[in-house]
Amino acid sequence: MTGASLTLRNGRLPGSDERVDVTISDGVIRQIGYREKATPGQESVDLGERWLIPGLWDNHVHFSQWAQTARRVDLSATASAAEAAAIVRERVQETPPGETLVGFGFRDGLWPDAPVRPVLDAASGSLAVVLVSGDLHSCWLNSAALAVHGFPDHPTGLLSEDDAFAVVKALGTVPDAVMDGWVDTAARAAAARGVVGIVEMEMAWNPGDWQRRIAGGTDALRVETSVYSQHLEQAITLGLRSGAALDGTRGLAAMGPFKVITDGSLNTRTAYCFDAYPGLEETAGSHGLLTVPQDRLVSLMRRAAGGGIRPAVHAIGDRANSLALDAFAEVGCGGSIEHAQLLRAEDVARFAALGVVASVQPEHALDDRDVADRYWAGRTGRAFVLKSLLDAGATLALGSDAPVAPLDPWVTIAAAVGRTRGGREPWQPWQAISRQAALAASARGRHGVSVGDVADLAVCENDPFVASVTDLRRMPVAATLIAGRFTHSTLQS
Repeated sequence: MTGASLTLRNGRLPGSDERVDVTISDGVIRQIGYREKATPGQESVDLGERWLIPGLWDNHVHFSQWAQTARRVDLSATASAAEAAAIVRERVQETPPGETLVGFGFRDGLWPDAPVRPVLDAASGSLAVVLVSGDLHSCWLNSAALAVHGFPDHPTGLLSEDDAFAVVKALGTVPDAVMDGWVDTAARAAAARGVVGIVEMEMAWNPGDWQRRIAGGTDALRVETSVYSQHLEQAITLGLRSGAALDGTRGLAAMGPFKVITDGSLNTRTAYCFDAYPGLEETAGSHGLLTVPQDRLVSLMRRAAGGGIRPAVHAIGDRANSLALDAFAEVGCGGSIEHAQLLRAEDVARFAALGVVASVQPEHALDDRDVADRYWAGRTGRAFVLKSLLDAGATLALGSDAPVAPLDPWVTIAAAVGRTRGGREPWQPWQAISRQAALAASARGRHGVSVGDVADLAVCENDPFVASVTDLRRMPVAATLIAGRFTHSTLQS
């Protein structure tokens, strides 16, 4: 089901029951209209009255870590350090000596007991154990793992921010051939959910990794590759500019943003805020952690923008967001703020005024609602303010931050539209956005298909404009196309 010319027959567009045919040639939509019969000699696929939508993007992914998540012990449901340790105790016997047992997904912000090394040591013995938090900003290590990773004298075993990032990076040092196989499997799974593209935020030399992967046959997704500070000069020297295709990738990969992390996370209580965290008022870091001084941030952003690479600034706390917007104003460039979870009212309008995209992850609101109600008490009315950003004229770009949330745009869209899951009452439902707005924020500004569009498309079993929030979250996808080429399909030609 490929070719220079293709007609998708007997489909429907969101919000309408009228049947349409969509003709594609050279990867572009050339005609939209209905014909009773297929044109003789032209390749066609019958959509069976399914709905045709723009292909979906996940605008913030750590793809290698997402590809590894299925191979790690799931700790997402643990409610205490003791419960996490009990799961480790069960899995230790299954782990070969000399290997590291890796778990993922714990969130200790509301745990009644502290994650400390003696608790983990008692469950694990001499086997090295690393448990990565669900927000990726902390790691809990036992004594054996602390020794391996260079922290033998750490008092608690709970590492955060740069120390945690270093451990997570070391865990990812598997042979390229192995990692690339995992990535290819994960890419095909993403395509099966209607994903045509991702923005890769892995802390690695992403341009080179994706050039190698695409040359090796991974072609299910488009990829925009970010770089961090350690690779910024390399990217500029090579002449890589945001939006420009990477050599040898057949147009599937392009240079993306320059990523810089300026604060921590809510669960780790390191998001940088104007107000102190309740219970931490008299401690160091009571307002969170600013990881990049403002003058350094401005310098890095100016260097990136001058080299043609747009900045993408991680900011979660309200003070970190305010400082990031100040930096965009000083440098005079556009770009994005990644996460934008807590905002002052006066900063919401600045996104549109400065041309800064709010790159947000709606599922985080549902993951964080309880910990936000505790640690941002009295301020959650300005947390995850998706509708306020749209009303102020800002551009939203939705993503998952996988593996923090699943790499599934329908989960993302459902969270943005419904602000709930699992039967709970919606959290701050006045900040919900429409289905059309959520689709556009997941599809590079498009919520419909038009003549002249690149034929990056998905075919759904239900109309996303009228589907319930529950049905959105589990939306069946029948096919995905990139430039008119099927990357996933259960349809019959």
